[in-house]
Amino acid sequence: MKIVTDCAADMSAEELERLDVTAAPLFIQFPEGEVNATEITADDFYNRLEAMRPQIPTTAQPSSGIFAELYRKLSQVEKNIFSIHISSGLSGTINSARDGGEQVKAEAQVSHWDTLTLSGGERFQVLAAALASKAGWAMSKIQERLEKIREKTEVIYTLDTLEYLARGGRIGRVKAMAGALLNLKPVIRVDTDGKYSTVGNGRTLSKSIDMIADSLQEKYKDTPVWITVLHGRFAEKADLLAAEFKEKLNIAKLEVRRISPVLGVHTGPGIVGAAVVPMELMSDLEK
Repeated sequence: MKIVTDCAADMSAEELERLDVTAAPLFIQFPEGEVNATEITADDFYNRLEAMRPQIPTTAQPSSGIFAELYRKLSQVEKNIFSIHISSGLSGTINSARDGGEQVKAEAQVSHWDTLTLSGGERFQVLAAALASKAGWAMSKIQERLEKIREKTEVIYTLDTLEYLARGGRIGRVKAMAGALLNLKPVIRVDTDGKYSTVGNGRTLSKSIDMIADSLQEKYKDTPVWITVLHGRFAEKADLLAAEFKEKLNIAKLEVRRISPVLGVHTGPGIVGAAVVPMELMSDLEK
């Protein structure tokens, strides 16, 4: 089986190569031209983003043709393809993937999976599928595990400013202006329907970081968890969040990573948060 995902999963190049996972590109559209999000570093991207203010680039999903070409190439080696993607509630990527699969159905058997999440949460599901496939699991068993991971994973974050969400049309400008006037730092999570919902609003980033840690402590209690702390260009706040987690959660594995530039378009550099999954859903696959 060949595993396909997209670059919103925040998989490192090393992970993709080691696990033989293919990541479809998403694109960032700057005024001077389109950039493959996998071909720009996070710091180069944020430098360009901040230089554009008050403008903002846009993003574009892969076309069905890109997916068809990708599946066709993979089918020359393996006919069975499992394509795992960013939440349908946040992107149309999986729809393009399904259309691409229809174009090659005479050449490959392509199955699709909606992670109903993104970034580190999507990555957990891709990692699990790739590791389970290497261990020889049947597709039904892999999907059963992914369903459990999807149900038990939390993706939650806070933002230094709402201006990028507003400029990108993700929230209304009136709401963004109200948040700015009140100096609110929203805590946002990916809900069970694969869309964003607001957990609460802190008056400072420190309060919002506390809110994230408290929310996860309430959800997971003493359960051993794998935590991926995620940030744009906010390393200091990522370290603060990691320290909060060490105090409040039963950590089996902790890592700090940068989010993909294609996600940073809508958040700006001032984003910090985490993806969390119970370790028992991953540990048997990592052996």
